Amino acid sequence: MKFSPLKKAALAAVGIGALGALFTFDSALAQAAAEAAKDVAKDAAAAAPAAPVPNKGDTAWLLTSSLLVLMMSIPGLALFYGGLVRSKNMLSVLTQVMAIVSMVGLLWCFYGYSISLGDGGGYYLGGFGKAFLKGIDANSVSATFSNGVVVPEFAYMVFQMTFAMITPALIVGAFAERMKFSAVLLFVFLWVTFIYFPIAHWVWATPAPDDLAAAAKALAAAGEDAAKKAAAQGKIDELIAGAGWINQGKGIGEFLMNGSGALDFAGGTVVHINAGIAGLVGAIMVGKRVGYPREAMMPHSLTMTMIGTSLLWVGWFGFNAGSNLEANGTTALAFVNTMVATCAAAFSWLMVEWMAKGKPSLLGMASGAVAGLVAVTPASGYAGPMGSIVLGLIVSPVCLIFVSKVKQALGYDDALDVFGVHCVGGVLGAIATGILVNPALGGVGITDYTNITGNNAGTYAFGQQVTSQIVAVLATLIWSGIGSAILYKVVDLIVGLRVPTDAEREGLDVTEHGERAYNY
Repeated sequence: MKFSPLKKAALAAVGIGALGALFTFDSALAQAAAEAAKDVAKDAAAAAPAAPVPNKGDTAWLLTSSLLVLMMSIPGLALFYGGLVRSKNMLSVLTQVMAIVSMVGLLWCFYGYSISLGDGGGYYLGGFGKAFLKGIDANSVSATFSNGVVVPEFAYMVFQMTFAMITPALIVGAFAERMKFSAVLLFVFLWVTFIYFPIAHWVWATPAPDDLAAAAKALAAAGEDAAKKAAAQGKIDELIAGAGWINQGKGIGEFLMNGSGALDFAGGTVVHINAGIAGLVGAIMVGKRVGYPREAMMPHSLTMTMIGTSLLWVGWFGFNAGSNLEANGTTALAFVNTMVATCAAAFSWLMVEWMAKGKPSLLGMASGAVAGLVAVTPASGYAGPMGSIVLGLIVSPVCLIFVSKVKQALGYDDALDVFGVHCVGGVLGAIATGILVNPALGGVGITDYTNITGNNAGTYAFGQQVTSQIVAVLATLIWSGIGSAILYKVVDLIVGLRVPTDAEREGLDVTEHGERAYNY
């Protein structure tokens, strides 16, 4: 069959048109498929829970708390201690405290944060994955104690930094007025590295609530599937294995703690018992001040001590209430407990000393306030207000006995009563926390993040919880006590612990620093 040129052109046009229509149809199908894929992706994204982002209020509170805890060290603790020493040593105490704060802040950034709280690890120490703050930026987040709540990691890191700063600064009160400045710095460098950072990990390194909840949900969803159940349980075990042994009641303490972790809301063990026992060991190993106890060594300025006490009290709201890491009802509870326990302890010391010695003293009331702050620290987020008041009323008489009777009987020269207030008050508060957390006594009860159907409620058992608290106390006393003794000896061999007798008599302000606190 032959076609004329005209017919050929017509047929070609029809063919081209059909081909174009086919291509257009295919393009429409492809576009429709792409739109459908986008819809599916959107539906999947909507179904998946969004990653939590920091709340501005939580962030602001945590940063404010960091400032408050820094204020506790400088100028609070510096003035509190400075007022208690003789005027010839005032500047030396101020210098020691500020130098410790500065040095430890650097060590925390270099490796302290990573091995304490920043990089998982195991029961006994974290890793070096975040040394020099590697991998942390403005978008990094850290978990809090609530599901679905996070804070900027920089805010968490700097908040915990302030705790590392003040803890070794507390120790200097025990050997005040007689230790070399070089020895103080070398000892603190070694002490935070080998004592504070590990204990902070033992007590405060904890799995993220969201991670535990996700693993618990996977375990519940596994049903009778043995492989899925094993995988989910394995994830839970992995998370727990990356936490501190005291926090989880595992590791070397499991035979007594049975998986029931010790409670320490803001540092009864990590800060106060830790520093207190290190101070006692230091006071003994450095030796008594020249003339002690024959010569009167009165505080040179109780005015300064009162100012320091007030700054400590105010700053302690950041210390305790800030330790909740977010701004919610538990934060308010810790705030109230800090207030009322301190009121009770200050008034209790005042009245007991008045009855015992015949006169009410400002120094006694200031000491009582600090004792109350120390005792309520581990319990602040767990106890109820009435329990905290009882704790405050009890701790002052106990500490008063230690700073007056026990110290005199044993003959050690704990110059500013670091052991008698911080260690003794910390021990009492840590053990009492295991009692006051009881809901029957107004406490908040135990938290179990794997109880996803029961509002994270755990089971409180009086005997077991108190046992776990005692294990935490003993572990801190042993590690810090023995470890500190070794470190003091090392420092003594390297630079010597004590200034010469003539330098001590003249005062450390001039002999160690070439300055005076007062020039008049």
